[in-house]
Amino acid sequence: MEKYPIEQIHVPVNFLPEYPYHEAMGCTHDLRDEGLGPFPRTEHAVRVHRAEYYAIISHLDEQIGRIVAALESTGKQDNTWIFFTADNGLALGHHGLFGKQSMYDHSVRIPFIAVGPHAPAGQRIATPIYLQDVMPTTLELAKVSKPAHIYFDSLLPLLSGTSTAQSRPIYAAYYPELQRMIRNHGYKLILYPKAPVARLYHIAEDPDEQHDLMGTSEALPVARKLFGELLELQQEVGDTLDLASVFPDLANQQRGE
Repeated sequence: MEKYPIEQIHVPVNFLPEYPYHEAMGCTHDLRDEGLGPFPRTEHAVRVHRAEYYAIISHLDEQIGRIVAALESTGKQDNTWIFFTADNGLALGHHGLFGKQSMYDHSVRIPFIAVGPHAPAGQRIATPIYLQDVMPTTLELAKVSKPAHIYFDSLLPLLSGTSTAQSRPIYAAYYPELQRMIRNHGYKLILYPKAPVARLYHIAEDPDEQHDLMGTSEALPVARKLFGELLELQQEVGDTLDLASVFPDLANQQRGE
């Protein structure tokens, strides 16, 4: 903690005292992560929690360093794959949220680092992936056939450069009826069926997700396209929530209207 004095911690640029749809999305006062901070949020509380977060990351980094040092000392580093990732990030003040239960990048865009015998060092790959892709990747490394029911894909083609795909729709859901998201074509569509509210962000130009495009002239065609892709992904994964009846303006194009 001494490495991160509170007075030197910055509040995120998209800080809000309160997210306008926090109740409809399920991020209420009694939700575990959200209850860690006061309502409305204060800059002081955000700085305290972010300092603790940075300290935990530094501690984790030290422990990973011990693992890497052990591999190097035993001569096994050249025959070992390491995948470093996480199941979520924490908002810690972004958009007035504290936890992981949102579709914003501060929570869903996790770190993913691969180190191995055939992974080029220092390369960054822009293709969106799922956390669960790590399982079929390790199956392929172990020369085990991927079971037919596994939805996710091995990352070895991306890591070896034999696949250069840069577009892959990413679907996400929180609770049966509270939140849905699709990310594709440089945009992200977030749905709060209980509100009902749709939010659209041009991630490529607005990485901090500060400018909701819904209601602008460019929004509806893009949102409808993403909505149609989201409905297809729902069918693929068995998501039965009827979004078309909740968001008829987005569904009209899908019905030929």
